[in-house]
Amino acid sequence: MTTPAWDPAQYLRHSGHRGRAFTDLLAQVPALPGDPPVIADLGCGPGNVTAVLAERWPTAHITGYDNSPAMLDRAEVDHAGPTPGGGRLDFAHADLRTWAPEGPYDLIVSNAALQWVPGHLDRFAGWLDALAPGGSFAFQVPNNIDAPLHALMRELAATPRWKARLADVLRHEDSVHPPAVYLDRLARLGCATDVWETTYLHVLQGEDPVLDWVRGTGLRPALTALGDDPEARDAFVADYRDLLRQAYPSAPYGTLLPFRRLFAVARREG
Repeated sequence: MTTPAWDPAQYLRHSGHRGRAFTDLLAQVPALPGDPPVIADLGCGPGNVTAVLAERWPTAHITGYDNSPAMLDRAEVDHAGPTPGGGRLDFAHADLRTWAPEGPYDLIVSNAALQWVPGHLDRFAGWLDALAPGGSFAFQVPNNIDAPLHALMRELAATPRWKARLADVLRHEDSVHPPAVYLDRLARLGCATDVWETTYLHVLQGEDPVLDWVRGTGLRPALTALGDDPEARDAFVADYRDLLRQAYPSAPYGTLLPFRRLFAVARREG
């Protein structure tokens, strides 16, 4: 899988729809033990949902971690500094494949990032060890790798025209595990664990809105891999756009994009 080059402006084009899942995740996080709480946001992107943490816990000391310089620059400009409740928002570079928290944290949270981290299940034990007693680890990930927007992308990338350049750059089926796998791993690590799924029915507006959505996330590895060849990149996007138009037809009220997400909240006993 290719490490994508991120575009904060493109990602934020659908921030209202994308952010709803994070709000739903936070609603299930229990009271935090610290006063003020210390929070880490893994894969914070442009910081828009990291700022939501400061609304929920106004006095918290929050650090957002990401490995994209473009995303971190946007987060610093838009959100870094003291918060109205007396807390603070900071942002720092980190690769989640190797991030080793010093802790203790009252909450480690991740929004739509772990699907980009191969072997993320094996990182959980170290992250949980960094929680204060009574602290929580909470995350949500897209769980729709079999949906047309991903399946069609992979099928197109595997065709003779694109296979040599794209066959190994996209996320595959094992990037997110079944819900029971997460519950089992977190429970065996000694946490009180809640795992669930929700399918959102997003109604998108505009021309080719599903393509516009996936340009900000799942399509990034392909765009990155073809970045040195704009003609090829545009041709791939055009072919993919045509497939999406068939899979997600427009209606008088907009274009329906069903989107399944997986959620987990694990509380360290103590």
